[in-house]
Amino acid sequence: MKNIVRIGHSLENRWYREGGYREVLKLALPLILSTGSTSLQHFVDRMFLTWYSPEAIAASVPGGILSFTLMCLFIGTAAYVNPFVAQYYGAKQNHQIGPAVWQGIYFAIFTGFSFFIFIPAAQPIFNLIDHEPAVKQLEIQYFRILCLGAPSVFIYSAVAGFFSGRGETWTILWVNFTGTVLNLVGDYLLIFGSFGLPELGIRGAGIATVISHYFTATLIFLLMLRPQFRQKYGTWRNRRFDREKFKRLMRFGLPNGVHFMLDLLGFTLFILLVGRFGAITLAATNITFNINSIAFMPMVGLGIAVEIIVGQRLGENRPKLARYGTYSALHITILYMGSIALTYVLFPTLYLLPFAAKADPLQFREVTSITIQLLKFVAFYSLFDTLNIIFSNALRGAGDTRFVMFTSVALSWIVMIIPTYFATVVYRWGLITTWIFLTGYIVILGIIFYIRFLGGKWESMRVIEEPVVIIPHNLPENPTM
Repeated sequence: MKNIVRIGHSLENRWYREGGYREVLKLALPLILSTGSTSLQHFVDRMFLTWYSPEAIAASVPGGILSFTLMCLFIGTAAYVNPFVAQYYGAKQNHQIGPAVWQGIYFAIFTGFSFFIFIPAAQPIFNLIDHEPAVKQLEIQYFRILCLGAPSVFIYSAVAGFFSGRGETWTILWVNFTGTVLNLVGDYLLIFGSFGLPELGIRGAGIATVISHYFTATLIFLLMLRPQFRQKYGTWRNRRFDREKFKRLMRFGLPNGVHFMLDLLGFTLFILLVGRFGAITLAATNITFNINSIAFMPMVGLGIAVEIIVGQRLGENRPKLARYGTYSALHITILYMGSIALTYVLFPTLYLLPFAAKADPLQFREVTSITIQLLKFVAFYSLFDTLNIIFSNALRGAGDTRFVMFTSVALSWIVMIIPTYFATVVYRWGLITTWIFLTGYIVILGIIFYIRFLGGKWESMRVIEEPVVIIPHNLPENPTM
């Protein structure tokens, strides 16, 4: 009984303390709901395409994930505005926040329109991948349309850091939620050709996504220019290009972008290699990753919250509180992921019901059997993915982006990509073997990031400049003590 009371007091203390559960959830909940709405958007998008045709769902993930992978270098760099804003905000240097955000916007504009170069490259890229002809043509169409949305995606990533870095995460939620609703309505209208609109299939899904991206980017940019933000943070008057701040953003942000891109590239190559086993196997893998995103995307929201907490506390020069808040987020994430992982094992068919609703029963029976097996892998590695999400974001919030980048890239190739190549192309070891390699990569990565966090080197890191000390000119010649 005494132990139960002691645990209750400990939990109550952790709930109310600075950096405790309540503070973490207050910051993270809008981000969780926001990333959850993005996950819902992807889920429904894939569900509609599953209803439309097996070729459409088989093509959607390779086409979509490849375009997103190429964008990740620029998204990750532009989004690193977030730790800059968080540390400036913690250090109470409000006048530096507006200029930092604008350097991210300039980067986003230039790289966004440069991204169009990938549109004519779609055909040779997917010729190299060499999926079934019907699937390949749909992959090319989907990829090209999504590339048109690159400028809006990059600009949104930069401007969102202005709100999230200061802890104003509810704005992020409402902007994302509005964009999600617009996307889902557009999906239904354009995929199936409802209300007299043309039936565009996977092209309709791509068009709806691009429209929603431009809408959310415009909306969040206009919100940043509200009068109170112009006055307090200089979100308009401090819009000039600042070479020194831009260089700092590149110094810390580019490794973050490279990590983001190459990490996802590893999963993209994994999916593309698995696609060599056939459309049924590829569809099962795509559905499994889509189901996994239901659990994974809210974890991303908690990870962003950790990045903000670490950034703000380091800006305040309170690294111990940054560590405390990180562990509070870890406890919440483990509880959440453990519950979800249990449902993957006990009730896997529940997750498959939306996909099966309008799919061909004979074709989907084999997909169901494979997906249930793969969800067992997801249930196991999800627990280690909590370490990956929480501690990698803590390190990035401090500025330890190079370590995160090199570790992720090296492990991705050594543990996952190269072994998967041999398993699919050289020796044909089968699908289960490839998923063993994937699981091993996630397990090892999470453990290494945890060890790095324990080392504490990140506590002395900063991404912002040291404040300038101004010495008054009228000091007395003999100041008294």
